[in-house]
Amino acid sequence: MSSTAPTLHLVCGKAAAGKSTLAGELGQGAGVVVIAEDAWLAALFGDQMASLADYVRCANRLREIMEPHVVALLGAGVSVVLDFPANTVDTRRWMRRIIDTSKAAHVLHYLDVPDGVCRARVQARNAQGDHPFTLSNAQFD
Repeated sequence: MSSTAPTLHLVCGKAAAGKSTLAGELGQGAGVVVIAEDAWLAALFGDQMASLADYVRCANRLREIMEPHVVALLGAGVSVVLDFPANTVDTRRWMRRIIDTSKAAHVLHYLDVPDGVCRARVQARNAQGDHPFTLSNAQFD
C-alpha cells in the first residue's frame, strides 16, 4: 500500500473519449484499484441491457452496490480510479457522495475530445468487437 493519502480519480468525457485508457494508466500505480463500469455492467447485467433506459437502470443499481465498496477501499488506504463516465449530473452527484463520505482526496480528469474523433473511435471499437458493448450513432448522440 502507498504511503500517500488515498485518492479517488474520476473521469469525465464522451463515449470513446479515452476514459478507460486513462483509467488503466492511472491504475498502474501501487495501491491503486480501477473499477470499470463497463466490465461490471457486462458481467452483472449484460443480458438486461438493450436500450438507454436499461443502461440507466442497471448503472443506477451498480452505483448503489459500488458506493460503500469504494468508500471502504478509500478508508483502507487504497486509491480508486472510477472508470465511470462522470458526464451526467446524477453520476457526478453520486461521485460527490463518495467524496463527502470518504473525505478522500480526489481528482477529476476531464477529456475534451471532439465528437468526430469519438465517433471514429466508437466505430473502430464496434468493428473490433472486443468491447462489452456496441454503441450506435443514435446512442452516441
